[in-house]
Amino acid sequence: MKSTGIYRFFKSLQSLIGGRAKRISDYTIARYSIAVKDNASRWFKELIFLTVGILSAGFGLHGFLLPNDFIDGGVTGISLLTRVITGYPLPILIVVINIPFIVLGYFQIGRSFVFKSIIAIIGLALALNFIHYPIITSDKLLVSVFGGFFLGAGIGLSVRGGGVLDGTEVLAIYLGRKTGLTIGDLILVFNIFIFSTAAYLLSIEIALYSILTYLSASKTVDFVIEGVEEYIGVIIISKRSEALRLMITEKMGRGVTIYQGKSGFGKREDLAETEILYSVITRLEIGRMQNEVKSIDPQAFIVMNSVKDLKGGMIKKRQFKEH
Repeated sequence: MKSTGIYRFFKSLQSLIGGRAKRISDYTIARYSIAVKDNASRWFKELIFLTVGILSAGFGLHGFLLPNDFIDGGVTGISLLTRVITGYPLPILIVVINIPFIVLGYFQIGRSFVFKSIIAIIGLALALNFIHYPIITSDKLLVSVFGGFFLGAGIGLSVRGGGVLDGTEVLAIYLGRKTGLTIGDLILVFNIFIFSTAAYLLSIEIALYSILTYLSASKTVDFVIEGVEEYIGVIIISKRSEALRLMITEKMGRGVTIYQGKSGFGKREDLAETEILYSVITRLEIGRMQNEVKSIDPQAFIVMNSVKDLKGGMIKKRQFKEH
């Protein structure tokens, strides 16, 4: 551990400060060096996800959808539909139409999410404006399927990177808390409106192919974000259960239930008592939850499973944000 470059950096900084500062123990320096290394590694991985997501979404739009005037669902669909009707540049429309959703995301999810989403959305606009993607095909079926595939892969990878390319889900999360409807139901309502408008302003044929594009994109998103659903139940078993409980309730603003249990190893009379934490989060919070738990207890045992139905509790009643 003491041979790492980050550790040596902190030791050098300590020697420069000298007697004017309280001596920092080797343990504290090592702990900070590990934290810095973990954060740098996490940000690098997220940046890779965002970059590849931007390039994939740009390829799906420029290589398939734009040359054939096809649209998708969500904010991307609204931007594509507005472009077809008005002729305004798509990069500008994607940024402008996403602004209200990003502002809402600041209050609903947090600063880190908004920062990464801004990077992703502006990055997509720049890619569409400066990268010359080849036009792959004009076959309508191939355009629908593969245009949706690459666009969905881009959206999914951006979520893996901690941001979004399409702000529709942020609004759906907000309205879901206010109305009690599921996020999936609200997104479906949005897209029904978008495709109905496309059928009226463009043609029924384009609207039908665009629905196929949306289905292809949504399935690809589910494939890329393996195991990520609208709500996720999280079970955590750790020796540092109290620190994790405080993190979930105070830092993430989530409710948590504590179960009393016993470890399963050893003879029955020697089984140790343990606390089991259970909480429910949204799919946009999975990365943050994993990072927070890892920073407190890297050995913690975590189980996540999709929650199909949810009613009441803090997840819909209390806004959550980063501090």
